[in-house]
Amino acid sequence: MNETSGADATHVPRQENPREQSEELLSAALRYAEERHWDVVPGTWMETDDGTGALRCSCGDPECHAPGAHPARRDWKAAATASATTARRMWSRYPRAAVLLPTGRMFDVVDVAENAGCLALARLERTRTELGPVAATPDRRMYFFVLPGATPKVIDGLHALGYASSAALDLAVRGEGDWAAAPPTRFGVSGSVQWVRRPTMSNSWLPDVADLVSTLAYACGRERVGARRGA
Repeated sequence: MNETSGADATHVPRQENPREQSEELLSAALRYAEERHWDVVPGTWMETDDGTGALRCSCGDPECHAPGAHPARRDWKAAATASATTARRMWSRYPRAAVLLPTGRMFDVVDVAENAGCLALARLERTRTELGPVAATPDRRMYFFVLPGATPKVIDGLHALGYASSAALDLAVRGEGDWAAAPPTRFGVSGSVQWVRRPTMSNSWLPDVADLVSTLAYACGRERVGARRGA
């Protein structure tokens, strides 16, 4: 999976055989656990419906909100682990499972629309703002990885900028008790989650969301105005 710039992030499904896909998922889970010390936990996966031949989420819900990319068990928070041995054992049982990263532990995630995320990323890179990993999902969202405890800082930052809430900006913080699907998890039928800025040694220190919130809010505001004009 090639790293792309924010402005060029696209979601093109790749044709892979099940074995290659399973190996890639396991390799990613082990890398997150061993190199970043992030907790990982298997999620659901996409499978073929025996009756129709269509792809569906392994949870069986035809109205699934995150097909192939959400927790598969109620105790997923407790099951999440940074142990490579345990992760290997879990993916050996469910080799096609999504790689999920619990948020609110080693990091939080700021979740914005992809267009807003690309604009924000370009502005942040231009000003040489310290950034952590950034991921893009096939449903056209972008995840900015930041230090834990982001929610109150986002609320305070938006209030200082004159915004009553983050909901109006289509900006959300995934914190304690939540999760984010990590590359190369397949999300629905349109493609896989991929890194826009992949985790490396150079971004092992995550940014404080307070340093990003004004730019993210500006970009989300621009996206909101653009959407209204196009309606």
